[in-house]
Amino acid sequence: MKKGYGMRAEQDPRHCSARQRPLWQTLAVALIAAAAAACSSVPPPNDQLARARSAVDQAAAAGAVDGAPAELAAARDKYARAEQAVQAKDNVLARELAEESEADAQLAISRAQVSKSRRALSEVQESTRVMQQEIDRAQSR
Repeated sequence: MKKGYGMRAEQDPRHCSARQRPLWQTLAVALIAAAAAACSSVPPPNDQLARARSAVDQAAAAGAVDGAPAELAAARDKYARAEQAVQAKDNVLARELAEESEADAQLAISRAQVSKSRRALSEVQESTRVMQQEIDRAQSR
């Protein structure tokens, strides 16, 4: 057997036994195996998806369709993308999107409530203005 450049068989990495293999190679293989196992062991984010779905429904019921349409659309879009990620077995991405969807839905709820409050304030201010006019007319008689 011809050995290149005067290497002995025990120095040739192609002929190393597991005991002779350098420690860094063993650690690299173990690390890659652990990373692969960790990626495949992330469970589907069913709880996050359920919370996101509930938040999106609550946002729609809270009037976000009119009061915060952009935020509601973002929440719905991210929820749909989270479901697609689950189907594609990308559970890490699915979890992130579900959490973002829930946050967007909560923002939509808050903005819808602000919008309703502003409308109510405007109505109260208008009623106050009308009442003040009536008082002024009554006093000027």
